[in-house]
Amino acid sequence: MRVSEIRFLPAGSRTESLVRAAEECGIAREYWDIFHKRHEVSLEAQERILAALGWDVSSYESMEAERQRHFRQSFTCPLGKTSVVSESDKAVLITVSGADNASLCYEVDLEGGQAVAGSIDLAQLPLARRVGIEDQVWSAYKLSLPAEVPLGYHRLKAALNGHSIGETHVIVCPDEAHLPENLRSSGKTAGFNVSLYGLRSDRNWGCGDFTDLRPLIDWARHEVGFSFIGLNPLHALHNRAPYNTSPYLPLSIYYKNLIYIDIESVPEFKISRSAQCLASSPKMQQKIRGLREAELVCYEEVDRLKRCFLKLLYREFRRERARGSERSLAFLRYSHTEGDLLDKFALYCALDEALHKENRNLWTWRDWAPEYQASESKAVELFSRQHARSVEFYKYIQFIADEQLQAAQRFARESGMSIGLYHDLAVATDSCGSDLWGYRNFYANGCRVGAPPDDFSPQGQDWGFPPPSAEAHRENGYCLFRDTIRKIVAYGGALRIDHVMRLFRLFWIPEGMEARHGAYVRDHAVDLMRILALESVRSKNVIIGEDLGTVTDEIREMLAGFGILSYRLFYFEKDQTGAAFKPSREYSRQALVSSTTHDLPTLAGFWKSRDIEARRAAGLIDEAGYLAQMNQRKREKQLMLDRLHSENLLPEYYTRRAEQVFELDGDLHNAVMGFLAQVPSMILLLNQEDFTKEADQQNLPGSTAQYPNWQRKMRAKVEDLRSPQWAGYTAMLRNQLARTGRSSR
Repeated sequence: MRVSEIRFLPAGSRTESLVRAAEECGIAREYWDIFHKRHEVSLEAQERILAALGWDVSSYESMEAERQRHFRQSFTCPLGKTSVVSESDKAVLITVSGADNASLCYEVDLEGGQAVAGSIDLAQLPLARRVGIEDQVWSAYKLSLPAEVPLGYHRLKAALNGHSIGETHVIVCPDEAHLPENLRSSGKTAGFNVSLYGLRSDRNWGCGDFTDLRPLIDWARHEVGFSFIGLNPLHALHNRAPYNTSPYLPLSIYYKNLIYIDIESVPEFKISRSAQCLASSPKMQQKIRGLREAELVCYEEVDRLKRCFLKLLYREFRRERARGSERSLAFLRYSHTEGDLLDKFALYCALDEALHKENRNLWTWRDWAPEYQASESKAVELFSRQHARSVEFYKYIQFIADEQLQAAQRFARESGMSIGLYHDLAVATDSCGSDLWGYRNFYANGCRVGAPPDDFSPQGQDWGFPPPSAEAHRENGYCLFRDTIRKIVAYGGALRIDHVMRLFRLFWIPEGMEARHGAYVRDHAVDLMRILALESVRSKNVIIGEDLGTVTDEIREMLAGFGILSYRLFYFEKDQTGAAFKPSREYSRQALVSSTTHDLPTLAGFWKSRDIEARRAAGLIDEAGYLAQMNQRKREKQLMLDRLHSENLLPEYYTRRAEQVFELDGDLHNAVMGFLAQVPSMILLLNQEDFTKEADQQNLPGSTAQYPNWQRKMRAKVEDLRSPQWAGYTAMLRNQLARTGRSSR
């Protein structure tokens, strides 16, 4: 075994110290944007990012002291803060100074409650590396864990010659994420993607809910042959338009949005006379009908309506609990299992409601009085005791959402869907949300996350939320990251991770600087990927990483190595020159393929250039930009038409000139669907908007009030999907899935 040598090297000047510190903390000194233009990160930006990481950057002496502190923490501690190891190389490092002949005793407290112990002389262990600072030297030995230590989250305690050297988290993970055998071999499958809030039905209360999924699942499985239903992120939101309705900037990444609850399916509704009488009153029926028939989702009104009924149902629940019902015991078990995460989320919601009621100008926790801005403060603790019922009410809401989502996944699997529900995980959490309020120390202060310059944002993108503190997450055994994954895969069979590059690096923008002056900062990618694989295997979820944009080949190779599927879009799949769309046979096998996403035009919108028109109307591009994008779109349409003709997917009589195709007609629609169905990629995801030929996309990046983001409803009601109006499209799709081996019928 090769023994590596690591030595701390002092810097000769403050500038050299700054540059070395940035490199040691994973701050990249340059980046390449989507236009292949190199950007050098300024020393000022590097210094500000180091300060956001908690470094004292005031002088050369302070920088060198910080560098040495960081070096010692990284390489000289007897046990690392957390050891994330693979099943095939189940070993941790034990680092000692001047004790090479010592006897090591260790004990592993297993996740299941048992313990495994052992002892060995250090001299018998392989030497992995030597570490030096000036004249002091440490030796790191590789301790292989006993075979009895299974996959999971454990604690390792160790002692040398009878003296404790501490304890640490040890996480044992599989080498790859879960992938069903049929996909691992040569199988293929397909799913139908919807925005749950936008589902129309004859029975919902203004937006799609968990019960609306049932007729959709039934149609998708039995009429078409889909094996899963893809959903937008279901994370909790403030539900305040236009700024707090994005499912990708949630109030909490751990809990669900109450607007998806079907009130009439809650057990307490069936026994609550007051709730039933209110719901059946003419005035309430008129209100519900108005929300149901509205062109767009009215988040605030739906939230207010359902919250009102949930309070009535909670009162009924408390009465039933007094009688000692089994359901009340289930609620107690749920609350106990959720623990601190649910405690803090519910407490935040109760505080938000109470303080906003007192002062309508208090919209987020950053507006609250200082004593309420820290989740561990005495004032917050006192509020929690004095408003225990209100806090419990918000736990009750999540208990119901959990029940109904679980029932939807169970229905999907019992209907014959091999995957069931396909969930979407947002990249981060709102800086004004409950997660940041409750877990402030897990986020870096003084920077925001964004993206380098691209086609839509020539100056870069500023997403406005804080980056995670990698060291804080590693120190607590990645518990919050684990729960982020665990809670979303609990009731599903596939998970899409938005901006999967964030597991490797994020683009940090220092406060007071423009987005283009930011820098990429590395995370502990191997640790995070291994934990993702562990949660995937435990829950039997296929993992898809959204790897669009400036993702390096190295990142894509690591994703593939861990069994993570790539995310490929028809619009972006071109040859190396960019002068032609890729042939279908050249698509990646280990991938999910789709036509578009919520941030891009639908197929109908692409042909009508509705996205470009929307950007001009919203003031996001000037006239010159508009003309340039329209000319580029003409070229793109011609390239797309050329590819479809070259694969004989269009009739011979169909025009070969894109300028003569004014909109997405039946032949063109079928050709695109046929192209996507025949690519070798494991999974095909068909967006609902492209099935019903809707022209407007769900989100227009860069806009807020200028565009109805995240509010558009489905053109067809779920009950009508079996009607003659859609029978032709359904049959076409069913035949294409069967022809290409993707059907689950």
